[in-house]
Amino acid sequence: MHIRALTVEEFAATREQRRQAFGPLPDDEWERLLVRARPGIDAGRALGGFVAGQIVATAYLHDQIQWWHGRSLRLGGLSGVTVAAEARGRGYGRAIATAALDRCKELGFPLSMLYPATTSLYRALGWEHGGGLDEVSLDPDALRSLRAEPVDVRRVGPDDAAEVAATVARVHREARDCGPIGWDTERWRSFLSEPNHDAYLAEDGFLTFHWQDEGEIRVNKAVAVSERTTRALWAIVGSGSTTADRVTALLAAHDPVLWAIPQRFSDRVRRVRWMLRVVDAPAAVAGRGFPPGVAASVPLRLDDPDVPGNTGDWRLTVADGSGVLEPAPATSGALRLGPGAFAALYSGVPSATLRRAGRLDRDEPVLDAVFAADAHALDFF
Repeated sequence: MHIRALTVEEFAATREQRRQAFGPLPDDEWERLLVRARPGIDAGRALGGFVAGQIVATAYLHDQIQWWHGRSLRLGGLSGVTVAAEARGRGYGRAIATAALDRCKELGFPLSMLYPATTSLYRALGWEHGGGLDEVSLDPDALRSLRAEPVDVRRVGPDDAAEVAATVARVHREARDCGPIGWDTERWRSFLSEPNHDAYLAEDGFLTFHWQDEGEIRVNKAVAVSERTTRALWAIVGSGSTTADRVTALLAAHDPVLWAIPQRFSDRVRRVRWMLRVVDAPAAVAGRGFPPGVAASVPLRLDDPDVPGNTGDWRLTVADGSGVLEPAPATSGALRLGPGAFAALYSGVPSATLRRAGRLDRDEPVLDAVFAADAHALDFF
């Protein structure tokens, strides 16, 4: 199989293959997908695998950022991985995913993230489960009774994309969030053009929601810096829920609305897992934020057959919320780990969990403190 970047026309011809992989897309959704994919196609981030001149495999890389303890770094979001039904079982899926990983290296992405349709393929290439996207069911009555003070809030659209992007980034930075991704202005412009979606912007917060099915309001994003704006944005949702049977929202496990609503007895949560891959280990550590007050120096031995530049003996040093990973002499006390275990630790998965899963040979409480994180996402791609 020959793998190369797709042209616009070739990408447009993959609709049937995407249908086989993910189900049918209505014409209007397909047209929006083509518009959103164009920047990646032009940048060589849409890959295709060809056999006898026919496209049999695809992959697409989003150029994103990801937040870790209030600091952001570049992320290659891998999606649209497909193999034609008649070509499955021949290793083409692994080949196209490997090519996407190589492209991440070429483009300088320290990290890569994906929502897996299968774990084994991506785990074999160094991605590992790191966090989740939680869809939480909320009681409309509880939202309607949420107390809120007046806040200046205005409806926004595509022309407000840059301001929306900056506001959402401010929220994640000041909240020291771990895991949420950030989009560029063009992608926000596309999101804010979605039909039948309502979007509101405050000085320190953003809200967007829509009616999804009969009787259901879906909150795609509701984030704010202050308590006052948090309550004001959710009061907008509550005021529109008088005819709603249910409200679902994409939330972090510790989203403040869950502590602000007056009644909460149990949580109904649907969690979609995402996987993380450390592509450039020194850059991933240098770009990440770390818990304030934690200081440590730990020897590591990384073995990463698919990214040889990560393989070697290293010393991880963390202080004052920043970290550095530097080459170091080999030491018998170094913790040995592969790319998947390192990605999981990086995401805040406890070392005891990884030991009991057979991914580490011992617990490492110092690394648990260093990488402590409640990794979550608020966007699916």
